[in-house]
Amino acid sequence: MSDTATPYQVYMLRCADGSLYTGLTTDLSRRLAEHQSGLPKGARYTATRRPVSLAWQSEPLPDRASAARLEWRLKRLSRRQKERWLQTQQP
Repeated sequence: MSDTATPYQVYMLRCADGSLYTGLTTDLSRRLAEHQSGLPKGARYTATRRPVSLAWQSEPLPDRASAARLEWRLKRLSRRQKERWLQTQQP
């Protein structure tokens, strides 16, 4: 399957310490399991902040470039801005 045919999703996790982690993936279920496991495939950031819970996920995006742009925009927000933004999203 080519990159342009693979749907990507951007997601935001709430960590046990209350912090937020933003990432992108082609398989959200697998990626959440990796974050929860603490194994090397999970993010270093979440490894010491487990358990994590899904705070938000995007609709499927058509390509990696679109997902990376959205991820970049969300990562640039301050924590306060992210919290306000999350409140505006549908559950």
